[in-house]
Amino acid sequence: MSSRPAGLWLIGLAAFSSMAAMRVCDPMLGVLASEFHVGVGEASHVISAFAVAYGTLQLFYGPLGDRVGKLRVINGAALACAVFSALTALASDFDWLVLSRALMGASAAGIIPLSMAWLGDQVSYDKRQETLAQLMSATVTGMMAGQWFGGWAAEVLGWRAAFVALSCMFATASALLWFRLGEQRRATPVAVQGSYWQQALSGLALLRLPRVRWVLGVTAIEGALAFGALAFVPSLLAQQFHLSASMAGGLMALYGIGGLIYSQMARRWLAWLGERGLARLGSALVAAGLLLIAWSPATALAALGCVCAGLGFYMLHNTLQTQATQMAPDARGSAVTLFACLLFFGQSTGVLLVAQTVDHGGLVWAYTAAAVGMVLLGIEIARKVKAKTTV
Repeated sequence: MSSRPAGLWLIGLAAFSSMAAMRVCDPMLGVLASEFHVGVGEASHVISAFAVAYGTLQLFYGPLGDRVGKLRVINGAALACAVFSALTALASDFDWLVLSRALMGASAAGIIPLSMAWLGDQVSYDKRQETLAQLMSATVTGMMAGQWFGGWAAEVLGWRAAFVALSCMFATASALLWFRLGEQRRATPVAVQGSYWQQALSGLALLRLPRVRWVLGVTAIEGALAFGALAFVPSLLAQQFHLSASMAGGLMALYGIGGLIYSQMARRWLAWLGERGLARLGSALVAAGLLLIAWSPATALAALGCVCAGLGFYMLHNTLQTQATQMAPDARGSAVTLFACLLFFGQSTGVLLVAQTVDHGGLVWAYTAAAVGMVLLGIEIARKVKAKTTV
């Protein structure tokens, strides 16, 4: 096992595209609401539909990755994303848009979680959090690119252009994976017992393990609190400071800058703080960031809040990712995709709950409640993870 397996950059390209697709609609909710004559809260269905499909399909991709090979599934998922991104660009009504976004989410579900599981197979535990942080650089950069480009394209090129660009990116990632990782992709996976459906049921049987239930439970709460609030940050910034969609998306991209800061210093911070320290500090920074975004009277302070929230979230989330890769080593594909399933069910639940406050002026209080919840969550996670990880 190595700390930087061959092909990490190609996996990172697919992960970049997946995260860009996930977050591209955040800054264009106002534009979509206007074009399709719906409220901003209803327009957020393009986000929750992606998240619900993304979470649900984990139950399919995990056992499939364990059975036929994780790289093969990642390759096929990237190609499917290219097709459905193109269909999204052609949407003629709101129902078509929501459906095509759901299909994008269903396809993208086979990329990042299986990439994490693949790295879990390739990298020893003592180097895994650091290596996952390298993959995180790609996902965070993708999130930033999606949020900024979504807003810019909606204003300058038209929102459909964003999905055409995503389609091209996914097609490129799929082609490169096919040609550059052919030998690894064709490798026969470790033999598994029983049919696909028996494998899927055995993956669900992991829920009998207390450690698995705990990791999945706190992950769902994290998704609801952090991602539920994240989806509406551009809308909140636009409302409070009268910013354009591209400017609000650009400020939201600072959330990703915080994540990049963490990913580049993950090894040092892990050595200094251990997993418990990362969980405590991370949750506190997310809470501080949400409060600054919600209550700040100045754009600069809201921007600082975005950086703090991003830095803190990735401290906390990277700790949970590492726990997920180790909670069931003999069925790592199923375990990590269950982790992603609960994360995105949490996200979709959070988005739906926060959406109820958007059109009624209660968004700042929703952010305040999420901040309190993040502090309590960090305390619980720190109580259960290792005191220190060797690096």
